[in-house]
Amino acid sequence: MRTGERSGVQWCNVYAEPDRWRRQDPTAAVLTRWIADHLFLPHPQLGRPGPVCPFVRHSANRQLLWAGCAPSGAALSESRLHRIVDDASELYRELRRERPTDSRLLTVISAFPGLTSYDVIDSVHRDRKSEVVADGLMLGQFYPGCPVPGLWNREFRPLQAPVPMLVLRPMMSTDFPFLAARTEWLDAYLTRFAPDLPRRLRHSIAESMLVTGDAVDDITGLRAHAADEHAK
Repeated sequence: MRTGERSGVQWCNVYAEPDRWRRQDPTAAVLTRWIADHLFLPHPQLGRPGPVCPFVRHSANRQLLWAGCAPSGAALSESRLHRIVDDASELYRELRRERPTDSRLLTVISAFPGLTSYDVIDSVHRDRKSEVVADGLMLGQFYPGCPVPGLWNREFRPLQAPVPMLVLRPMMSTDFPFLAARTEWLDAYLTRFAPDLPRRLRHSIAESMLVTGDAVDDITGLRAHAADEHAK
């Protein structure tokens, strides 16, 4: 277990410390069931074969999935949520240093049981995404009714979850649609996956790939990989 100095949130290794994780909060078991019964399995609306999230299944199998609960009731201030993200990011960096060979499967979940004002999650997600992406990571927002569409089916909503949460994970090769709205995000993407290109060339390519207007929200239309091209 690791405790955040700013927020006091305690993160557990979910699959290495299952009893300690279940004792965190009654919704800890809800989250674990959702991971097993939804993310680990295929879904008829997914639009491709295989589990909803192969990455999380591999992360769990290697005991690289950490989670913490920050009970908040119906509301959570933005300042507290920023402190939680600060602590989660620091924890991620520590774990990455401790197990560098496993860092490509590391996941850190910060869950907010009882939260019903989901706009605060979207707000903090917007505020913190650039710094997270610059570090080669992704910050995902999950909550009931999250409207973000799926990569393979516009009608599927993969970020809808029974417990509101923010999730840190490594940037993957399939993340282009989530990074197409800003040049600096695309630059970070190319730095991660085309590091041998000269910096000026990467930046030039990023500028040429920038997506603007309503197309930014068309995650499905921006998907650039085929069914047989897996995330790396």
